[in-house]
Amino acid sequence: MSHDTAAAVTLAAAEARTALADVASLRERLTAALAPVIVGQGQVIEDMLAVMLCGGHCLLEGVPGLAKTLLVRSLAAALDLRFGRIQFTPDLMPADITGTEVLDSVTGDPDAAGGRRHLRFLPGPLFHNIVLADEINRAPPKTQSALLEAMQETHVTVGGVRHPLPQPFFVLATRNPIEQEGTYPLPEGQLDRFMMMIRVAYPSRDDELEIVRRTTAGSPAVVERVIDAASLERAAAVVRALPVAEHVLAVAIDLVRATRPESPEAVPWIREWVRYGCGPRASQFLVLSAKAHAALAGRPCVEVHDVMRAAPAVLRHRMVRSFAAETDGIDPDQIIARLLADHAARKG
Repeated sequence: MSHDTAAAVTLAAAEARTALADVASLRERLTAALAPVIVGQGQVIEDMLAVMLCGGHCLLEGVPGLAKTLLVRSLAAALDLRFGRIQFTPDLMPADITGTEVLDSVTGDPDAAGGRRHLRFLPGPLFHNIVLADEINRAPPKTQSALLEAMQETHVTVGGVRHPLPQPFFVLATRNPIEQEGTYPLPEGQLDRFMMMIRVAYPSRDDELEIVRRTTAGSPAVVERVIDAASLERAAAVVRALPVAEHVLAVAIDLVRATRPESPEAVPWIREWVRYGCGPRASQFLVLSAKAHAALAGRPCVEVHDVMRAAPAVLRHRMVRSFAAETDGIDPDQIIARLLADHAARKG
């Protein structure tokens, strides 16, 4: 290797370390920026950041009053991204979120000789960088499909004209798990479009005490910007470039395949509790999520525990439980926990 080549390799390695350190510091900076507004929820914040670094979308599930909307709005402010909120209701139509064409005049009096009219596209609330789809299960299927199509294609088509959505574009949808009246549950095939389903739990006693103390006295805190869209895209490129060893890839693939009852990797209790397992998209998202968690921890390569850390949020909404599991009160998180425990026992 020539001196110039060796110097170039050394420089590239130094730049890669610097870029990785910037990604690793992002989690600390973001947590610190949200701390005046959001109490606790460190794992939820990290999962949401991982989704954005992977260019995906996520579903937040939790009962009312857990500050899901505040969390998403504050996250957009900290990342200096345009924020839009859609409150889903049973009468919401696709045009209400994608936008519509309105009749507009160009020159002079449109009713007089020589006057002309034309159709002008009026963008809907989807045209933001971060879109909060609040209570997505309250919208009818046609509107849900319009949102999910925009998530997949990153554009909307109105009147035969394609309108690209702003980049970066993230949909963070919320779902209330306890209300069933007036709701339209998302089909399993549409749930699969979300990279992660993140569960927002009740706060601890100390956290709840701090929440009440902050929100019942004084004025609301302001979230400071810690990064911009260009920096976020550079961080996403670092995550994508992170190497994954073959044995780590094998762990991710084997975990996903083990959820499929018809797969040779499935154990008898999976065949009893699971009717349909996770598809190949789960394998892709599991590896990407593991890359994001490794980068946020400042590690230059993905390790097995990164896959284990990402597994619950990536897999929980992609499995269809059997009637026996539902009858026994076995939820997807319990199935995933047993899968991970079985894997650890075999490796131990």
